Amino acid sequence: MLTARGRPADEAPGDASPGDAADAVTDLYRGHALGLTRLALVMVGDRGTAEDVVQDAFTGLYRRWPRLRDREKALTYVRSAVLNGSRTALRRRRRPLRAVHEAPVWSAEAEAMVGEDRREVMEALHRLPARQREALVLRYFCDLSEDEIAAAMRVSRGTVKSTTSRAIAALGRMLGSEQ
Repeated sequence: MLTARGRPADEAPGDASPGDAADAVTDLYRGHALGLTRLALVMVGDRGTAEDVVQDAFTGLYRRWPRLRDREKALTYVRSAVLNGSRTALRRRRRPLRAVHEAPVWSAEAEAMVGEDRREVMEALHRLPARQREALVLRYFCDLSEDEIAAAMRVSRGTVKSTTSRAIAALGRMLGSEQ
């Protein structure tokens, strides 16, 4: 059986040539970079840092490609690297993130569509503890399953469930008290 690249399916991970790694990582980048950049943007709050985090994650994947045991899990690896990079970026800041979320604006119509409710939710989301914020973003923004979230956050499925539950309750309290 051959893979999409015409290699035998049972080919060992260390047998990959630099061209194979470049092709595979490029394909993954094309398919997922935008979504991962959005994930990082929600986590860190600024576009430049989010783009840097995603680039670093894909660079790390490329460097480690020959040593990956299960290349089918490359997206999970990159997603975890984006979360870890976001955590690192937040730790390196002198002050915690307190920026007001402003959605990108391309036109007056787009700005009008971005409502006050969304800004309030984003501000409340950024007031949550990092782990709770990550769980909610992965679940409701990235639409991942509990198992995928557990793999990305490197925690158990039960931890994902309890963290998500606590985060929703806290978000509800924050948004309920502001109305």
